[in-house]
Amino acid sequence: MTTEKKSRLRRRVLIAIGLLVVLAAVAYVFRDRFVSQDQPNIMTAAVTRGDVEESVLATGLLKPMKLVAVGAQVSGRITSLKVKLGQEVKKGDLVANIDSISQQYALRTAQATLANVKAQKVEKEATLALAKQTLARQSRMVAQKAVSQADFDNAEADVKTADAQIAALDAQIVEAEVAVENAQADLDYTKITAPIDGTVLWISSQEGQTVNASQSAPTIVILGQLDTMTVRAEISEADVVHVEPGQPVYFTILGEPGMRYDATLQSIEPAPESITSDSLVSSSSSSSSSSSSSTSEAIYYNGIFNVPNKDGKLRTYMTAEVHIILGQARDVLTIPSAALGKHASDGSYTVRVLGQDGTISTRKVEVGLNDKVTAEIKSGLKEGERVVSGQLSSAIATGSTDSGRRGPPMGL
Repeated sequence: MTTEKKSRLRRRVLIAIGLLVVLAAVAYVFRDRFVSQDQPNIMTAAVTRGDVEESVLATGLLKPMKLVAVGAQVSGRITSLKVKLGQEVKKGDLVANIDSISQQYALRTAQATLANVKAQKVEKEATLALAKQTLARQSRMVAQKAVSQADFDNAEADVKTADAQIAALDAQIVEAEVAVENAQADLDYTKITAPIDGTVLWISSQEGQTVNASQSAPTIVILGQLDTMTVRAEISEADVVHVEPGQPVYFTILGEPGMRYDATLQSIEPAPESITSDSLVSSSSSSSSSSSSSTSEAIYYNGIFNVPNKDGKLRTYMTAEVHIILGQARDVLTIPSAALGKHASDGSYTVRVLGQDGTISTRKVEVGLNDKVTAEIKSGLKEGERVVSGQLSSAIATGSTDSGRRGPPMGL
């Protein structure tokens, strides 16, 4: 073959390749502008089997089931402190001593007063015995006309007077005994003991510090029983109507979000804690101002439950993320909650179903539990069917980017 023929053949091949490239470009543009616009830009999800859990989320606070502030009932200087932070104590163990000099003096004074009154009673009992003897003698003599009636009456009055004085002294003895017991109690209060078994969580007073119990009992230490913790979960007023005692709950803590603690809701407090700040005066103006201020605040009701804490991982005042389970469904048909359409008056929902031929139809379904992410389907759909869960934006559907490049539509 000559060089001229080879050159003509090469030009023809190049022309054919160029025509093919042009035809391919025209076909792509036609498909992109006309065919892809006829297809809906949708997202779909398959009907699958899974678990659905509907729950109420609340924030809780961990506290020991028993938390006691141990205080002083008498005033004085703390002479010794017998515990330290974290120490385990038993009921009756000595916690602290308060200077007891004044209480000892008060006890001795009360005991002396009691002894004095008892001595007076002994004296009056002797006087009464003598008065009774005199009365008996006067009684015999007045019958014999040996003494006057006036002497007999005086003897009888002396007996009654002695009886009354002894009765008064008996009352004084009781009063003095009470004073002794009270002084003894004050002396005993200078030895502060643990009222429960527990752990020393806080020490608010130190040796040498003077405490004043005249107005309120000052706290020396705080004890708590940590083997069982109580969770107080704040439930919003919108959710509390769906919650009731006996429902299962679980919670996690910030330090171990993967560790789940299970329990049962025991009770719900009938009023929010904000009731303590409510003004109970009868003035209408103050009542109206109180009500207007309280309505601007969120209202929460405390749900209470206990959880064992044998390993001691749960600490006082930790934050708990509490889930109160309203309902659970296992191995049921599920779809994304976003796929649910309108809620009909009969309780059903509408969903859009993508057929195998690419057509979309509307169908009614019966929904069970719905946690706002996944919904349980009781009837109306079959496993494996696909439902429309959302609409793609035009930019995502056409694959456009900031650089102006275009790509084929995303596959369903």
